[in-house]
Amino acid sequence: MFRLDAETAHDFGMASLRLGLGGRLQRESARTVFRVPSFVPIKLFGLEFSNPLGMAAGFDKNAMVVNQLSALGFSFVETGTVTPKAQPGNPRPRLFRIPEDEAIVNRLGFNNEGVERLVDRISGIRRECVVGVNIGKNKDVPIEDAPSDYLACFKAVRGIADYIVVNVSSPNTPGLRNLQAISELERIVDPLIHENSIGKPVPILLKIAPDMVSEEFESLADFGLQKGIAGLVLTNTTVTRPVQGGVYAEPGGLSGRPLAELADRAIKTVFRRSSGKLPIIGVGGVSSGKDLLKKLRLGASLVQIYTGFVYGGPGFPSEVLRDLRNLMESEGISDTSEVIGTWA
Repeated sequence: MFRLDAETAHDFGMASLRLGLGGRLQRESARTVFRVPSFVPIKLFGLEFSNPLGMAAGFDKNAMVVNQLSALGFSFVETGTVTPKAQPGNPRPRLFRIPEDEAIVNRLGFNNEGVERLVDRISGIRRECVVGVNIGKNKDVPIEDAPSDYLACFKAVRGIADYIVVNVSSPNTPGLRNLQAISELERIVDPLIHENSIGKPVPILLKIAPDMVSEEFESLADFGLQKGIAGLVLTNTTVTRPVQGGVYAEPGGLSGRPLAELADRAIKTVFRRSSGKLPIIGVGGVSSGKDLLKKLRLGASLVQIYTGFVYGGPGFPSEVLRDLRNLMESEGISDTSEVIGTWA
């Protein structure tokens, strides 16, 4: 796989999952091979998660392999980012590996088949895990018109999504991160909250960038509490670089191990500011059960991976969860809720 171009390898991996684990019996066999230890179910957002590990947005943008990922051990899968209209994203090459640091640089640019296709696909499967949908705006829509795109996506997916994440933090759509300013967020979130008050509500979360100072994270925590947002996803990829040159010089968002410290700082800051009242999904730099446990201790209730899965392969989710279970047993921890925020 690593002899292939990064995006070609991703497409090949997706096809392998779709075909290799497409049947129920195949998925049951995979669950036997990739044994996942049992955890006390996590109840959050009015949902129940069988374990704390989920697949982050960006891997299964078009909801092609939701149940297949569940068979590998993920208790939830966040699909998307999806936009109202299909779009190709940025020109290739746009995905780059940094194996020595278990990192990836991407500038994909919300490439996806559009919200109608995603809704049809999710509607057509019998889900075997919690399914979230991450929504964004089309690249050709001006920033001032962004609220209408988010509202259109929200209306389309609210009937099929277990939770919805508003992505205002991708570095690969020009101007998108400007929407993280409180005044801009209000323009986007207020119409969603109003729409959500009509009929059965769905949990709304915000996905935030790591490249902010503590005061900005604190303001976002205050905003989330004030608006009644269900939680924050911390964090998206970073535009900062630990070193210069080589693949690191490629523009785009950096994920993997180099992101861990920034994501951890954001989790700890928001947990402290909200006194634990604003649930957090932690993501960024998880490559072991120890990393997962650290994010829980800093304040995350759930944790997502993406880059670690690319480098770890199909057995990675179950390996991380077994590692976590062993660490918990060695410390006399029976329930992940016991450790949330203990290091914040």
